[in-house]
Amino acid sequence: MARVYNFSAGPAVLPQEVLEEAAAEMLDYKGTGMSVMEMSHRSKAYQSIIDEAEKDLRELMHIPDNYKVLFLQGGASQQFAMIPMNLMKNGTADYIITGQWAKKAYEEAKKYGKVNAVASSADKTFSYIPDCSNLPISQDADYVYICENNTIYGTKFHQLPNTKGKTLVADVSSCFLSEPVDVTRYGVIYGGVQKNIGPAGVVIVIIREDLITDDVLEGTPTMLKYKTHADHGSMYNTPPAYGIYICGKVFKWLKKMGGLEAMKQRNERKAKILYDYLDESKLFHGTVEKKDRSLMNVPFVTGDTELDAKFVKEAEEAGFVNLKGHRTVGGMRASIYNAMPVEGVEKLVEFMKKFEQENI
Repeated sequence: MARVYNFSAGPAVLPQEVLEEAAAEMLDYKGTGMSVMEMSHRSKAYQSIIDEAEKDLRELMHIPDNYKVLFLQGGASQQFAMIPMNLMKNGTADYIITGQWAKKAYEEAKKYGKVNAVASSADKTFSYIPDCSNLPISQDADYVYICENNTIYGTKFHQLPNTKGKTLVADVSSCFLSEPVDVTRYGVIYGGVQKNIGPAGVVIVIIREDLITDDVLEGTPTMLKYKTHADHGSMYNTPPAYGIYICGKVFKWLKKMGGLEAMKQRNERKAKILYDYLDESKLFHGTVEKKDRSLMNVPFVTGDTELDAKFVKEAEEAGFVNLKGHRTVGGMRASIYNAMPVEGVEKLVEFMKKFEQENI
């Protein structure tokens, strides 16, 4: 069967050459006579895999030496608790609510201290990013939290909030490695890899060293302390070994493609093709304020739920899968991550134009 164009929000499309490489190494990784899936995480062969993955990620993102890179489990959702457990020294944090995942993180953090919602776009179904240039940041806030790209609603912080000197913590799950980033502007930058980097089961946390201490909330489990993982090179327990191996291959693919500058240009080109069509279409329209549009996740609707359902069904039959929108927005959503080829977006737009002619 031919491969489809997979517009899933995650787990999502991976580069075909990465999958082919992994397939070629499935039974014998570099002469070891075994698969990485079977390999001891304490072996020299595996240590070189995780070391090289970290080295390549540091090069791609220009991660400074005073930041640790941790390969963890539990997904982004486990970070919703780990962050307050490790960072709430004063017992206060400020959250900017721009979608479901920021809201979930905010609700989880409330279990551990005083949490303030200093801005929100809930009033318009999270279809925009609020002005964050002069927020009422709490004087004793331990950190300010954002979800930088909102997978469900298709919005993106194109300007980071003014945190007034407080540590910025960002969930970047759905825009990870899609464009260059100045890591020094964050205290913690983290994301689940299953959207832009690898298979589900790995979360990468990039954290400034001064935030890694034993001074955590009382009762914090050993496994939920950043220091535990930083002190053991992400090897305190058995890591998600195969997932990290695939991430490492994707990092190499990104370097080969020209790095994050090249990816940004490619992603902007793909997004422009789709947004330009949505802006001129008489049938389809986007749901996000133009200035806040994501390069990665593009929600759109016809305004008619039956027609939306018909489009999703016919698109799937034509080889464009996972276009159904999230239930809180309805309609459709095309996730066009790094590994989605330009031709995939071009062909989707061709199909949308044909559907529009037939249904208007």
